Amino acid sequence: MNLSGKIRLALVFIGFTFFAIVVGYVGWKISKQSSPISSVEQEQTISVSPVGKPMRLKIPNIGVDAVVESLALAPDGAMDTPKGPDTVAWFELGSLPGENGSAVITGHYGTWKNGQGSVFDNLHQLKAGDKIYVEDENGVRTAFVVREQRSLEPNADATDIFSSEDEQSHLNLITCEGTWNKDSKSYSKRLVVFADKE
Repeated sequence: MNLSGKIRLALVFIGFTFFAIVVGYVGWKISKQSSPISSVEQEQTISVSPVGKPMRLKIPNIGVDAVVESLALAPDGAMDTPKGPDTVAWFELGSLPGENGSAVITGHYGTWKNGQGSVFDNLHQLKAGDKIYVEDENGVRTAFVVREQRSLEPNADATDIFSSEDEQSHLNLITCEGTWNKDSKSYSKRLVVFADKE
């Protein structure tokens, strides 16, 4: 092959190489531009499990490991109470534990006629920083950290127990305390433990 033929062959080779580089670059640009769309589509296919119904309450520092019932309102319009001394109950008209808002779980206090104690007999021993765990129907465990506790009159304003507006997740535990009144068949005080999602 003479010199001019070699030059033409070289130019052809350079041309094909340049064409391949341009095509590759354009393809890369198209891929980069379309990738956010595919990412969005991929994110849309990922399902996020909603917070489930609470099934178990655990408070290691006071030895509580209780089944969680669901309840609403009693016939008199007050919050209903758990069926027995060793179970607790979630107020199903409010937030789920782990959702934004204030979820409420109640449990009994005091000794029953058969001598059995109640699940929240030692709730007053909790202090700021103690952990509370709620396990839901999906097997997810959510941790809450105790913020404070308050002793309230039975007819005290309970607005901040059942609701919140800070778009955070809270868990409030309610039980009785104080002196037993035989006539009203209730205790003189209410104890509320306020906790925040960890």
